[in-house]
Amino acid sequence: MIDYTLHVRLLMEDLVARVPALAHLDPGRVLVFARPGRTSAHGAYATCHSLTLPDSEPAYYFWRDRRTGALSRRSEWFVTRSPEVWVAGRRITHLISVTLPRFCDQTLTDTHKARIYDRGKEWVAKLDTIVHELYHVDPHQGGIRPSVKADGSPAAQTHTPQFFRDVQRIVREYVAGRPDPAVWEFLALDFDGLLRRFGGVAGTTFRDFPAFPQRYRERLAEQPRVPRAAQIVPVPPRTPRRHFSEADLVLREFLPHSTRRL
Repeated sequence: MIDYTLHVRLLMEDLVARVPALAHLDPGRVLVFARPGRTSAHGAYATCHSLTLPDSEPAYYFWRDRRTGALSRRSEWFVTRSPEVWVAGRRITHLISVTLPRFCDQTLTDTHKARIYDRGKEWVAKLDTIVHELYHVDPHQGGIRPSVKADGSPAAQTHTPQFFRDVQRIVREYVAGRPDPAVWEFLALDFDGLLRRFGGVAGTTFRDFPAFPQRYRERLAEQPRVPRAAQIVPVPPRTPRRHFSEADLVLREFLPHSTRRL
């Protein structure tokens, strides 16, 4: 059985070692884990999650009456915080998730990548996705890379044409460097091909699968004094998980339509 998340991590380490544009990354602070994602369903192939975003400013949700526009309800005040994940004594700054089996079955067909990369090299589509998520890591602040336009000015959207061009440049640079096929050749197989060759596909997940560490809301202990002009909706009283470690990591086998813990 192939540990898919381990192979993705080893490929990321090779990318960081070979490509100057990714040299700022510390692979030991990036945790790769798997999430469920059917090939037939729409959705992301992979995602980068930052665990270093600062606490938000105090805020609240509110609802307005559709007819009058008047404030009808609002939540209690809360702040949004990032959880902590520690592995082998080091704090993880970013999580990168891959969706299985969807990630394995992505192709160049009917995507913008078909205009960029040579047909028949479907594995490059997956390499592009991995580089894409790594490139989201901000080299300066450690959070998510700010988007910029071609002239270097800030951009409103996350994925600008310049972002895609940068990712494509990194992919080409890595491939041109003739990396060891043993590092990337697992990408050449789709999910069925992996099952035939290895007998099964496994990946690291969190114990509370399919849940994983995410930003959470925490009620302010002292609520600001404001006029009670609307109904107050309590912040859910459940205590979110704030700390995770390697003890929260498990290995699961991924099947075409289900998973099972190993």
